[in-house]
Amino acid sequence: MNAFVSSLVCSFLTLCSLALPAQQQLSQDEQVRKDAELALQRAIEEAGNDRAALVRNLEEYLQRFPDTPRKVAIYRALVEAAMQLRDVTKALDYAERIIALRPDDSSMLLYAVDLLEQMGGEQHLLRAAGYVTRVLDRIEKSPETEKPERISHDDWKLEQKKLLMSVYLIRGRLEMQRRNYERAGADLAASYALLATPAAALRLGEIAEVQKDYGKAIDYYTVAFVLPDTYSTGIDRREVRRKLGNAWRILHNSEAGLGEHLLAAYDRLTAEDTRSVARPNSAATDLFAFTVRRLNGPPLQLTELKGKILVLIFWATWCLPCRELEPLIEKVEQDFAGNDEVMFLAANADEDEERVKPYVERHKLRSTVVFEDGLGRFFQVSSIPTVIVLDRSGKIVYRSQGFLPEGFMENLAAAIRRALAATAPTAP
Repeated sequence: MNAFVSSLVCSFLTLCSLALPAQQQLSQDEQVRKDAELALQRAIEEAGNDRAALVRNLEEYLQRFPDTPRKVAIYRALVEAAMQLRDVTKALDYAERIIALRPDDSSMLLYAVDLLEQMGGEQHLLRAAGYVTRVLDRIEKSPETEKPERISHDDWKLEQKKLLMSVYLIRGRLEMQRRNYERAGADLAASYALLATPAAALRLGEIAEVQKDYGKAIDYYTVAFVLPDTYSTGIDRREVRRKLGNAWRILHNSEAGLGEHLLAAYDRLTAEDTRSVARPNSAATDLFAFTVRRLNGPPLQLTELKGKILVLIFWATWCLPCRELEPLIEKVEQDFAGNDEVMFLAANADEDEERVKPYVERHKLRSTVVFEDGLGRFFQVSSIPTVIVLDRSGKIVYRSQGFLPEGFMENLAAAIRRALAATAPTAP
């Protein structure tokens, strides 16, 4: 029994367990309601895990009690059961009955859109586009008073933008299936303008290719291939690669130059993405003006480390040489474990920061892990791994770039000892 039906059963069992006192006379309406509750309980229990029986029992129940106040909940159970039975027509029928009763139910509207798209055909696609338009209208007119208190204004605005981006993308896809490329292009461009996604770029590339504008198709396919799928819109990059290669061959008669084109596009797009986001510590001109985020714990103000010997390790989860260097750094760190004047910071440079915590937990990194938050730019780190030792004043006294295991531990430890011996700790 699925979660929804189980919860439904529990609700009815609770209702039925509240037995009325024997001396209390039930009114006719109360008796009808009680009979309806018991009948619904039996309909669900007798079906067990048989979805076909559940659909049959619930439909018979609705014929017997057409005015039940639980009609919407029963319709939802029928939609779910019908989908499990792969009966798209029946699922759509009950989804649209819910929409008739709850015209502002955006989730059910979009569910109906998906069912109509599966069915295909001009009339179904036209109806689906109409439902999407209703959802768009509701989102665009949502007042900020609907914002939950626990969500900040900026987060609410971003969620609204993500919703609009997704819904414009859906309607654009529907219009493409209807071969209405002008409307599709307008919706997809609106989606892309809200939040750039590879899915919107892919569809815009397909429209450009249909219109034989191969230069524009290549531009959009390139974006679709290079741009990270931040909002999980779901694309097949192998498909994008085939489309891009085909358009490139049509325009250039071969794939010569395509690799250079993609690398240049990657550099450009990642630079644009970097510029579009406020750079951490961008105004800092002194190391001790930096504040970096810890993986665990509050942000770290580097001014707190003034007077210490600081060892910075620039690394990323995807960097195999960084992984090979970790045990060597750990051995050096163990040599200075009891010295409070030495601080090891593993400055992570991952673009996808969600990968960092699982990696650190899996590999049990000893160093304090922080996000580099502009330190790489400040120290002009061009590749990783890079290890830098700073003296008490923040001056670089040692720098190692790349994976050079030969003599690495000895050289790093010697640099730390020289820095420790060079000056006495800064007086408080």
